[in-house]
Amino acid sequence: MEGTIRLLGRPSITYDGVPVRSPRGRKSWALLAYVLLAERPPTRKRLAELLFADAEDPLGALRWTLAELRRALGVRGALCGDPVMSSLAGVLGVDVLQVLDAGGAAAGLASADPRRLLEIEGELLEGLELEACPDFESWLLIERQRIASAVEARLREAAVGLVAAGRARDAIPFASKAVAANPLEQGNHELLVRSLAVSGDRPAALRQVAVCEDLLRRELGIEASAALRQASAVDRGPALSVVGSRATALSAFEAGRAAVAAGVVESGLECLRRAVSEAARCADAQLQGRALVALGGALVHAIRGRDEEGAITLQEAILVAERAEDRATVVTAYRELGFVEVQAGRRATAETWLAKAAGLAVGSADTAAILGVRGMNSSDLGDYPAALRQLVQSTELAAECGDARQQAWSLSILGRAQLLRGDYSQARTAVAQSLDLVRQQRWVAFLPWPQALQAELDLHAGEVGAAGEGFEQAWALACQVNDPCWEGIAARGLGLLAAERGDYQGVVHWLDQAARRASREPDRYQWVHAHVLDTAARTALDQGDHVRARPLVAQLAALAARCDMRELVVRAQLHLGRLGDPHAIKSARLLAAGIDNPELAKLVEGHRPSWPSSSKQPWVVDDEIVPRWRDAGARPPPESPTTSGDPRLLGDQQRLSPDRRSRRSVAPTRGSGRSESRG
Repeated sequence: MEGTIRLLGRPSITYDGVPVRSPRGRKSWALLAYVLLAERPPTRKRLAELLFADAEDPLGALRWTLAELRRALGVRGALCGDPVMSSLAGVLGVDVLQVLDAGGAAAGLASADPRRLLEIEGELLEGLELEACPDFESWLLIERQRIASAVEARLREAAVGLVAAGRARDAIPFASKAVAANPLEQGNHELLVRSLAVSGDRPAALRQVAVCEDLLRRELGIEASAALRQASAVDRGPALSVVGSRATALSAFEAGRAAVAAGVVESGLECLRRAVSEAARCADAQLQGRALVALGGALVHAIRGRDEEGAITLQEAILVAERAEDRATVVTAYRELGFVEVQAGRRATAETWLAKAAGLAVGSADTAAILGVRGMNSSDLGDYPAALRQLVQSTELAAECGDARQQAWSLSILGRAQLLRGDYSQARTAVAQSLDLVRQQRWVAFLPWPQALQAELDLHAGEVGAAGEGFEQAWALACQVNDPCWEGIAARGLGLLAAERGDYQGVVHWLDQAARRASREPDRYQWVHAHVLDTAARTALDQGDHVRARPLVAQLAALAARCDMRELVVRAQLHLGRLGDPHAIKSARLLAAGIDNPELAKLVEGHRPSWPSSSKQPWVVDDEIVPRWRDAGARPPPESPTTSGDPRLLGDQQRLSPDRRSRRSVAPTRGSGRSESRG
């Protein structure tokens, strides 16, 4: 018999599609979900504290619940030991693990039988709440957002693959479900618009464009990017010559690559599209695949807001290159798709593509590039040991094969990880090497990123003048090359500089600029956006400005959870603690335990649980009794009215019921704490 545990929607257990008796008690489902989703097997002590702390015999209650689960599952030997091992792999399928798995199970959902994705309804443990277990509630809130994002990513992956395979009509249900899951994400609307247009229903595509434009304008106060309306126009390609020839295709291919490299992007894209068409006419599948990869890469890297089109083009390249048995082109396309997913914070689908690329890679150049993107993903995730290992290996391989740009890129991501860990000397070495290589290569479009990192290291070293000059140069050049990611990171640096100088008005100005710039395109780099929000929230809390801090913290908490940025989840919980949430600090400690970052550990240790916010007692910070209003100056700040904050928060929290939003995302008014360290 085939058994399945369903944790998405109303939880159930089925054998051969027939439901069986569910385990008794809500805590049985909570326990099962926690054991299955925990990063490592939890100890019995941890489980008893999490779910049965109010029982007369917590460990006894845990034993009874585990036995009840074993009876319901019908699997002897499951959920045994200390730590508790699920021991269900290969025995029972678990819907949520199939969504998260980067290997075969996920491939079964997204590729072999994508229709199963359409059967998923509801959030993780739909309807289950355990208000007597606040630590579990905090964990569940974060996991619900992470899992919802993973389901959305798998829906998008299926839709993109179907459009690329010429089955646009079949892609429409997947794109529609992605829109329903996250209607304030423009990329989902763009994918649906493109699916409708390519399937031949342009009127429906234009109606969807109008729906998206009205929704973004009403809910977020922003205009949709030009890419949305462009998606409704099916690209028929440039006019073809009477006779397709390989020489014509190859000439257009080389001209397109050269134009993109020189910054003449639109002309380059036109040449690459012509190369694709000419190669198809002369039946040169290898050249067609290479041209498609070059076109997809240009759409992803050389022009902002076109990642959706780029992803479809890259999947088309895979199909063509596989027919031509062009392994190198397939590897490049896999890696580029992984990069798109990493930037978007879609960890499971990113790892799916990168694992495929690694499995086919041959040679140092390919391996160096793949390890660089994997290191970026690991760093964003908060897995620093893996990130450092991958990035060091990437830089070494890139140096061996003479790929200076890849070496510079990987060194910059390595330097960022070391900076976040507080390894400032190592970070300075890596960033300086990256800067030297970038300047040698005259890689102007990339220069603002290592410049901003170098300036932040100068600020940590107390070299305020050098930091100011570095941040200003990074900002000016980022604006010149029109890169919202670099603009956001440079503006954040200028905000840090204003904080160092005691200019809070300047802090607000620059960090507001940073948040707007970093999020202005639908295909934004989500880590930079979250990093900016973290800095903005911290500086507001340092000033006792809770009215400003509250919506920033709520947005950070939702974004970090959805994009599985675990360190930033911890930082959001610490900010909530400073705002008065009595459970947030403990939650931060538990979440931080699995993150190997000395700076984060110091930050967590610097926070002590406080009295509930309704209490008139002072805060306890580092064993020192301090007034609640210390950060605000000589007198306490006025009470802040409850606020729903920036309307952009709605997109990140739409799956939360109104009562859960008010309880978790909007923190109590009182509270402050000692300033957190930068980085």
